[in-house]
Amino acid sequence: MTAPNRATLWGRVLVDELANGGLEAVCIAPGSRSTPLTVAFAEHAEIDVYSHLDERSAAYFALGRARRTGEPTALVCTSGTAAANFHPAVMEADRARVPLLVLTADRPPELRDSGANQTVDQVKLYGDAVRWYAELPEPEPDERKIRSLRTTAARALSETTGVAPGPVHLNCPFRKPLEPIDVPGDVPDSFAETTAAQGRDGSFVETSGGTRTLDDGDLRTLLRTLEAADRPLLVAGPADPADLSRLEPAAVTELADRLGAPVLADPLSGLRFGSHIERKGTDGDESATGGTRSVYGGYDAYVTEIPKPDVVLRVGASPTSKPLRHWLRDADARQFLIDPAGAWREATFTATDLLAAEPGAVVDGLLEALADGDSGGDRGADPRAPSDDAWRARFDAAERRHWAIRDEAVAADALEEAPFEGAVLASVFANAPDPATVFVSNSMPIRDADRFGRPRRADLTVLANRGASGIDGIASTALGAGSATDDPLVLVTGDLAFYHDSNGLLAVGRCDVDATIVLLDNDGGGIFHKLPIEGFEPPFTDQFKTPHGLEFDDLAAFYDLEFESVTPADFDDAYRRSLERSGTQVLAVEFDSATSHRRREELDERVTEAVAKTFDDSSAADS
Repeated sequence: MTAPNRATLWGRVLVDELANGGLEAVCIAPGSRSTPLTVAFAEHAEIDVYSHLDERSAAYFALGRARRTGEPTALVCTSGTAAANFHPAVMEADRARVPLLVLTADRPPELRDSGANQTVDQVKLYGDAVRWYAELPEPEPDERKIRSLRTTAARALSETTGVAPGPVHLNCPFRKPLEPIDVPGDVPDSFAETTAAQGRDGSFVETSGGTRTLDDGDLRTLLRTLEAADRPLLVAGPADPADLSRLEPAAVTELADRLGAPVLADPLSGLRFGSHIERKGTDGDESATGGTRSVYGGYDAYVTEIPKPDVVLRVGASPTSKPLRHWLRDADARQFLIDPAGAWREATFTATDLLAAEPGAVVDGLLEALADGDSGGDRGADPRAPSDDAWRARFDAAERRHWAIRDEAVAADALEEAPFEGAVLASVFANAPDPATVFVSNSMPIRDADRFGRPRRADLTVLANRGASGIDGIASTALGAGSATDDPLVLVTGDLAFYHDSNGLLAVGRCDVDATIVLLDNDGGGIFHKLPIEGFEPPFTDQFKTPHGLEFDDLAAFYDLEFESVTPADFDDAYRRSLERSGTQVLAVEFDSATSHRRREELDERVTEAVAKTFDDSSAADS
C-alpha cells in the first residue's frame, strides 16, 4: 500500500483492515482533522458511506443500521465537540448492546492542554459506556506500528460483537498535512512491499468466539424445575440485536407448548410477530380469536387478573409493560434470567437465578433434553398435565376478551367519538406490510405498541431505543434501520421526538431512505398525564406537558417530504395509501393528550372487569 504522506497511509491502512474484517458501512460527519479517515473511507469500494451534517444524527443513524443488521457500523468525526455529540447514541448502544465502532479524530499530543483551537480531552471520552477504548499511535511508516494498527482495528471490530455487543472507541490523532498531499520521503517507496502495508488475506487477526451454554447438570435441573411447575411462564423482553438473530422463535413456542407455558412477548422481543404465530379457532380458522396459542400480547391490561406463576423463564431485557414487571415482582416464584453476558437486567431484584448463557442455546438444550427424556422428571416425553392446560386456558380467555374490547374501541365510530393514539398503533401493526421494519418512538408510542400491537403471523421487525429510553435521535435511528434493508419502513413518533431530531430528516434525501412516518401530535409531552404531577397545576402544563403549538407541515416541506394531516377515523386509509407509494410521507394525526389518556384508563378498566367476570363465570360453571 502506497500513500503520499503518513497521515494518508494511516487512514488507508486502518480502513483497509476494517474492510478486511467485514465492516460494510460508515457514517461520516464533515471536518478537517478527520480528513485522512474520510478520504480513505470515500475511496474504499467495499464500504458504504453515509454522509451526515449533524454528528448526533449521524451517530443515531449508525445506531439504527447496526441495530437492524446486528453488525457494527462505523462513525467518523473531527475533533472537539463533534465527538461529544456522538455520546447520546453511544450511551444507547451501550445499554441496548448495539455494535458501533466510533472513530474520533484528534489533535496530536503536543497540542493538547495548550489552548489550541478545537481541542478537548477526548481520551476515554465515553467512559465505561464503551466495551473497549484505544488511543492509536501517531502515524508513522514503521512496520511494527502498522502491524499494531491493523491488530487494533481487528480487535476493535471483534469487541463490538463480543459476548455483550456494544460500542468501541478508537481515538485517532493526526498531524498535518491531513489531505493526500505528496510529502517527499514521508513514506518510503519500499514500505509498500512489507507485510504490514499489504496486510494479510482476510483480517490481520481472526477472532473466533464460542457460545455460552449451561452444563448438562444445570440444564437438567432447569428442565426438572420447569416440568414440575403447575404454572410455568416464559417472558420475552426487548431483544438485543444478537438475540434477534440467534434465538429461533419457533423453538421458543415449541418449548412453551411442551411445557404448557404461555409466552408473554414484548413487541420488541422478536417473538410477537412472525411465522411462528398461530391464532386458530376451534374450526381451524387462523383469523379467529379462539383456541390455545403460545404467544400472548395483551397481557398489559389483564395480567393482574391472572394467578401468579410458580416458575418463570425470562429472556431479553426488562419488559416494557409496568403491570407485567410488577406482577412478576410480586410473584412468589423461582425466576430464571437468561443473559449471555451474565449481566443483571431486572430492576425489581426479585429474580432468583441468573443463567449466563445464550438464550438460543438454553432453549435448544431444553428441547433436546425433552426429546431424549433426559430431564430426570416424572412426566416423560410430554410434560404437560391438566393443570397446565387450565393455566394456558386462562390466558386464552383473557386474550380473547382483551382483543374483543380493543377491537371495539378502535372501530371507526368509536374513533370519531373518543379518538386515542392506541387505535393508530393497532392499525400500524395490523396493516403493516409483510415483511416490514417498524420503528417506534419512546414515551407513549412504545407503550401503546405494547398494549395494541396484536400478535400477527407476519415478518415484522419491531425496533425502539429502549436501552436508555430517550426521545433523542428517533428519526435518525429509524432511517438508519431502514437503510439496512429493502423492507418497507414505518416510523411511529410523537411530536416532541419528531421535533427533537428534525435534523435527522435530512437523511431521507442524502441517504436515499423512504419511510411512512406516523406523527402522533398531541402538542407536548402526553406521557406526563400518567404521572401524579398531572394533578399539580401549575406547574404541570408549562413545565411538564410543555405545549409547543408547532405546525409540522412546513418542517416536512423543508425536507421535501410529503405531508398529510389525517383524522383518526381516516388514518387506516391514509396509512394504506402511503405504504403503496414511493417516497416519504408524513401522516400527522392530532390528539388531545388528556382525553387520550383517559380513554386508555377506561379501556384498561373495561378489560380488567371483563377478564375478571370471565374467570368468575368459569369458576361458577365448574362448581
